[in-house]
Amino acid sequence: MKKDKKTIIEPEKNAPADSTRRPPVNPAELDVPDELAVLPLHGFVFFPGMGFPLQISHTTSTKLIDDAVLHNRMVAVVTHKKNEDEVEIKKNGGYQTDHLYRVGVVGYIHKIIKTPDDQYQVLMSAVKKIKIGEFTQTEPYLKARVNVVEMKEESGKEYDALLLNLRNQFKRLVELTQLPPELYMTVMSLTNSFHIAFLIVSQLNLAMETEQEILEIAESKQLLHRTVRELNKRLETVEMSEQIQKNVKEDIDSKQREFFLRQQMKAIQKELGDDDGNVELEEFQTKMAEIKLPEEARATAEREMKRLARISPSSPEYTVSRNYLDWILGLPWEVSTEDSLDLKKAKETLDNDHYGLEKIKKRIIEFLAVRKIKDDMHGPILCLVGPPGVGKTSLGQSIARTMNRKFIRIALGGVRDEAEIRGHRRTYIGSLPGRFIQSLRKAGTNNPLILLDEVDKLGSDFRGDPSSALLEVLDPEQNSTFTDHYLEIPFDLSKVMFITTANYIENIPGPLRDRMDVIELSSYTEEEKLMIAKNHLVPKQVKAHALSGTTLKFKDEAIRAIITSYTREAGVRNLERRLAQVCRGVATDIVMGTRKSLTVTPKNLENILGPIRYFPEATARSWGPGLATGLAWTPVGGVLLFIETAKMPGHGGLSLTGKLGEVMKESASAALTYIRSHSKALKIDDKTFRINDMHVHVPEGAVPKDGPSAGVAMAISLTSLLTDRPVRKDLAMTGEITLRGDVLPVGGIKEKVLAAIRAGITTVMLPHLNKKDVVEIPEEIRKGITFHFIQDIKEAFDIALEKPKPARRQPAPKTPRSKGK
Repeated sequence: MKKDKKTIIEPEKNAPADSTRRPPVNPAELDVPDELAVLPLHGFVFFPGMGFPLQISHTTSTKLIDDAVLHNRMVAVVTHKKNEDEVEIKKNGGYQTDHLYRVGVVGYIHKIIKTPDDQYQVLMSAVKKIKIGEFTQTEPYLKARVNVVEMKEESGKEYDALLLNLRNQFKRLVELTQLPPELYMTVMSLTNSFHIAFLIVSQLNLAMETEQEILEIAESKQLLHRTVRELNKRLETVEMSEQIQKNVKEDIDSKQREFFLRQQMKAIQKELGDDDGNVELEEFQTKMAEIKLPEEARATAEREMKRLARISPSSPEYTVSRNYLDWILGLPWEVSTEDSLDLKKAKETLDNDHYGLEKIKKRIIEFLAVRKIKDDMHGPILCLVGPPGVGKTSLGQSIARTMNRKFIRIALGGVRDEAEIRGHRRTYIGSLPGRFIQSLRKAGTNNPLILLDEVDKLGSDFRGDPSSALLEVLDPEQNSTFTDHYLEIPFDLSKVMFITTANYIENIPGPLRDRMDVIELSSYTEEEKLMIAKNHLVPKQVKAHALSGTTLKFKDEAIRAIITSYTREAGVRNLERRLAQVCRGVATDIVMGTRKSLTVTPKNLENILGPIRYFPEATARSWGPGLATGLAWTPVGGVLLFIETAKMPGHGGLSLTGKLGEVMKESASAALTYIRSHSKALKIDDKTFRINDMHVHVPEGAVPKDGPSAGVAMAISLTSLLTDRPVRKDLAMTGEITLRGDVLPVGGIKEKVLAAIRAGITTVMLPHLNKKDVVEIPEEIRKGITFHFIQDIKEAFDIALEKPKPARRQPAPKTPRSKGK
């Protein structure tokens, strides 16, 4: 229960305000029954004559209120000794009665408002003081016998003097504090001494225990004495606070006086010729005269230097102003590096640093060609999307070196604070500009190449959304006036070349993705990995392990064996680790004297790297009807997706397991619907669907899977099971299926085909509209694969399913010949 505000309700003048529109009654004139429901309150005390709104949320208390309204609208209100939450107090099905004070008030319920979240707002007035006797009920709420405590007023000169003093002292308290003047007017209008004392006590911010002690005082004169004593204590505290405030103000005035005196002292020293000047200020002035600044930046710097000259070096503001000037004068506003526009040299550099990646190389050469013709062209904003380990980050370094630009890498993975992009405002202690302004100062030029790594892993929380802040940075139409919160001066980012990297483009918000030129980097083929290993990885690792070309040599067959049998990835990171493992083993043997050199071949590879880790996936599984091989795309490359189907006696249900997403479940339902609607053409008895349940499972159940591209594989798997015709073991497939049996195109064809090749698959079935995507696969890879392009699922059945075995003819029974007599 929560107390909102205390008000005064005169029992003689107020009547209950409820929605039932009863005839007006005076709660103070009602007879208090011998037994009342007990409503415990927490953290505060209510006094007779007070009115208060309560917010009630606990079900026990709301039940109590409901029952009271149905009877006499009266409840016994007492205070709980411990200031705890109601949920904590209600233990083991009931309140702990020994934690309740025994003196309280009778609360009369005037009005109830029920909120949409099932809470009660109750307007209640305390009409009489009571004392709790024996508790007669604990469930569902407390009930107890109560005795009304009479509040008898006294008379006499001392009594009148106490009331007069109490009113005068309270008037002074109202004048010194922010209490509303209406409270004093209410005190003056009240005639009951108990009500006057209780109202004043409620405004003194006393401890709950002290207020309870005052409530329990029975004699009016003793109550007035105690109230005067507590009021005087409060007045002393307020007056002391006023004195402290006055002293602080005088101290501030003295510091201002000291500042003016120091300024006068500086002027006198300047007239006498003894002024050495502010060294730091002179350094800033010299630096500003040497560098070229935009007009707005120069005006801001000059204004800040004038402000700095007026601030005492011992003031905290001096450091803030000095740092701000240091950042303004330290940025490369008009400093640029000259781009290298030799296209032949640029192409040679890119080819030497990276094998393959023709798309991105072509895009960079095109930019340099246009840049050579048009000087003021904005820098491109590229987004390199591809699986880990294909060289996205290192490609950014190579591009910067090719163009003769400074390279800055900003890691965005896990960044959740918008201030990382736009900076902090200078009102905060220790504030700094955002990462872009910091990177430009570090680079020393206004046209570096900035690589935003892992842009798809940006987060957001209560501190803002960094991806939204990047919208201005990566928009060529807006970033020429990028304004950092710390600088508050526009800085031109249009000359910067931005390259972002990501593993999964779907995680990048649409508006941000729309501002970038997306270039997809696909998985490496086995031939590409071989060339990368020979030209880059092997020399790098041999040098890193202090070996030489004569000490360690790799046969091409050995590298191919490492690629196929010891790694399974789209990039080359694990391949580099395996090559490093070989180098470490050779270095160890040389140091121990057991070997002077080694030529790595497929025969001795197992002795160095251990047993083979990966076998062709298709050959590693048992095969039979109901098992089909699908192809799937993941952010780390293509993978094989095995579809297993089984049937069991049932009632035509379909179970789907393997942590499948909604789209994949719908694909399975569509495949089964197509098969049932074409059961006659497929020679499947309709009775099979009525008496059996189908179960489709996709292994690796802990890995989430989704997408429509498994529709063809699911249809093939179900048909294989129901016709008892196994699927070809050397065949993998992908494609979306419709209820009419049309096969629709899907994405990630290159990655899927490469995954099939790594697994030893020799035949791949693709949608007819994906025929154009096969062109991107190198010709040497395509030669080893047979492609089937299908438009209808019926074509897939003829290609994927093995021919049914001819039924064996049973020999006709021989009829015995009858012998003639």
